Amino acid sequence: MAEQAATTATTRTGTTSVGIDIADLKPGLGDSVHDSQRIFRSLLEIMARPGKVIDLEHDLDVPAPLDVASAAALLTLCDQDTPLWLDWIADTPPLRAYFAFHCGVPLVERSQDAAFALVSDPSNMPRFALFAQGLDQYPDRSATLVIQTESLNEGLQVMLSGPGIPEKVSLRAAGLPEWFWNDWRLNAAQFPLGVDLFLTAGRSIVGLPRTVVVET
Repeated sequence: MAEQAATTATTRTGTTSVGIDIADLKPGLGDSVHDSQRIFRSLLEIMARPGKVIDLEHDLDVPAPLDVASAAALLTLCDQDTPLWLDWIADTPPLRAYFAFHCGVPLVERSQDAAFALVSDPSNMPRFALFAQGLDQYPDRSATLVIQTESLNEGLQVMLSGPGIPEKVSLRAAGLPEWFWNDWRLNAAQFPLGVDLFLTAGRSIVGLPRTVVVET
């Protein structure tokens, strides 16, 4: 019993206590306060300057299929008040334990109920309309998607324009579904509603707020 207690932690999701096996739990941010502050400033920067790809300089030992940038972003943004949805590949006991322990985040089964979503397999991801779009009175009640890609410099080139982009900037994200950029146009057209995105690849990350217009 004592050995089990040493390798099990309890977190509270909503009003339900959930036991977490921490024996093989991967560590989170080394300095949770200062690291999260630095990462948050980086995330603000790339949302203010859409299309700018940066590398997050953090050494994280993350559970599969997470990449470092996705983990850093979600560990910084998620807490007990921001429900998280995991796609079918990411929805594993180790990953559930990782986010529940380090963020105290409630995990939801339906994409529509999530404030944040992790997409580790873009080829099978739900369409944007199946995530929270916000409300006319509360457009901020929409989802932010963290989508892992194969590369941010080797895919189909698209041109981005909009607030925060002086003229136009190119992005070459690889591994996205064929419908992705067409759906993004529909997403941008319903501003101020719609989802926001972070695209990641390894340590690299780029922000796409719903104000961004895309030309292929």
